Amino acid sequence: MKKILALLTLTLLFTTNLFAQQEVEMADKMRQDGKIWVVVAVIAVVFAGIIGYLVLLDRKISKIEKGL
Repeated sequence: MKKILALLTLTLLFTTNLFAQQEVEMADKMRQDGKIWVVVAVIAVVFAGIIGYLVLLDRKISKIEKGL
């Protein structure tokens, strides 16, 4: 589990640097209107849900494996 989180963190760090070098008009407009935070919040909730589901699934699988 720690390896997965470390890989996810490294991936996010590297992709952030790639996207930071580009200028996008739509993103600038959304930043000015404050809507970018809605997009960031939705993406964060989706990722948190996926991670939560994977953790729950991992616990269930571990419990089943111990029972066998």
